[in-house]
Formats: sequence, C-alpha cells, structure tokens
Amino acid sequence: MDVTLHLAQDPDADRLLGRSPLAALTGMLLDQQIPMEWAFKGPATIARRLGSDDLDAHEIAAYDPEAFAALLSEKPAVHRYPGSMAGRIQQLCRYLVEHYDGDAEAVWRGVEDGRELLRRLQELPGFGKQKAQIFLALLGKQLGVRPAGWREAAGAYGEEKSFRSVADITGPESLVKVRAHKQEMKAAAKAAKAAKKPGA
Repeated sequence: MDVTLHLAQDPDADRLLGRSPLAALTGMLLDQQIPMEWAFKGPATIARRLGSDDLDAHEIAAYDPEAFAALLSEKPAVHRYPGSMAGRIQQLCRYLVEHYDGDAEAVWRGVEDGRELLRRLQELPGFGKQKAQIFLALLGKQLGVRPAGWREAAGAYGEEKSFRSVADITGPESLVKVRAHKQEMKAAAKAAKAAKKPGA
C-alpha cells in the first residue's frame, strides 16, 4: 500500500494514511463527531507521540489504557472524546492482534469477494455497516483493493463519480463537494424528523 491520499489535507498525515493500513483504519475509526481532516490527522499525531513514524497494533494493544488515553488527550487532542476513542483504538488493535497477528492489511489482502470483505470490515470493533461500506469504497476507489463485487458491497458509497464520503476525496475540490452532500443529507434528515413530529 503506497498511494497519496488527501483526507487529512496535511502532507505528512496523508502520506502515513497512504502507506499504513493501520493508520487508514484508525483514521476511519476516528471519523465521527469531528471534522474529517481532524480525524484523519489523528493517526500521524498518535504515531508522533509514540515516538514512531507508523502505528503498531501490538504496541497499541499492549499500551497502558490510562497512559494511552492521556496521550490522545494532550493538546491538541486527537478527538473531541479522546478518552473513549483511545479505548476504541486499543480495542481495534487487540482484535487485529488476535485475529490477524497485528497485520491490518491482512483484513483485505487476498480477499476475492466484496461481500466477504465487507463482512470482515464489519467485524472490526467500532465499524458498523456504514463505516465498513465507506472504508470498502475507499479501498476500491483509491487503494487499488477491488475484489469481485466490491462496488455493490459498498452500496451507494461504491458508485462511480459520486461525492458521498471520504472515499471520494482526492483533493480540495472534491472535499467541498462531499461536504455539500453531507450537509444536504443532514438537512434532509432534519426535515424528515420534523415532519414526523405530532402536529407538524
């Protein structure tokens, strides 16, 4: 895995995401309730605070939980909820150690069926169906991981020329389009919720 991603909008952080499967998975895990760039900058910040140029699942899994939470909480914090996200990252790393010997890329290496890959991603701690589908779309669209039926397994996120998620961000222009799409979705969800209220 060695591509240039543009998710953190920060050259060093993006380089790490493009060459480190664990960093990419960690960024995806962090991508909730905070701006996307903040989430995907997180893996590089964690690596730097660990005194390394990459993340190691064995090291993170074995790290003292309180010390790891403190590491994520240092200013600037890695996430709005650094303590709970520290726990989730450790959970993910423990799962990878237990099931894949700490090798994050083994989650998708050699998988020939899109549905099987989606199933594997959904089994990762912190990855619900939507997050798994977005990551599957990212693997297919930008990281060259394209098992048979991957677009179908990724659902709407796998569609060509769509601007729905991080899978579609290749630079500042597409970032603006994805942001606009997300705002439309939020507005539609809000309107639907308002319409359901009694007396609406």
